[in-house]
Amino acid sequence: MSAARRTWQRDAVREALGESDGFVSAQALHASMRTGERPIGLATVYRALADLAAEGQVDQLQQGGESLYRACSSGRHHHHLICRSCGKTVEIGAEPVEEWARGVAAANGFIDPEHIVDIFGTCADCSRSAAH
Repeated sequence: MSAARRTWQRDAVREALGESDGFVSAQALHASMRTGERPIGLATVYRALADLAAEGQVDQLQQGGESLYRACSSGRHHHHLICRSCGKTVEIGAEPVEEWARGVAAANGFIDPEHIVDIFGTCADCSRSAAH
């Protein structure tokens, strides 16, 4: 990232996203930021999230037709376990998935495969709560 592209708005979006648990929409992130000292526009939040996602600093997934974002903590290719109830998200490495993707691609004559794998389920806390 060039120094000219780094702005207080991008830094504020990155910081606010880091304080969120799990994935959040741009609108929800914007709403949480409106209570801060410096106002920030929704369009600016969208631009910052798009730039941060392109740089690999933010994870993005589609759920219910909406883009959701989360601060990326690993900086390496990874996958997610996501709780359907509370949104808790765990980053996981998944070499078996990588091997599977390469094998399926090769078997079908493809090279340089890329993929996104997100696993949705119910976390231990939510499953215990549901049992009571």
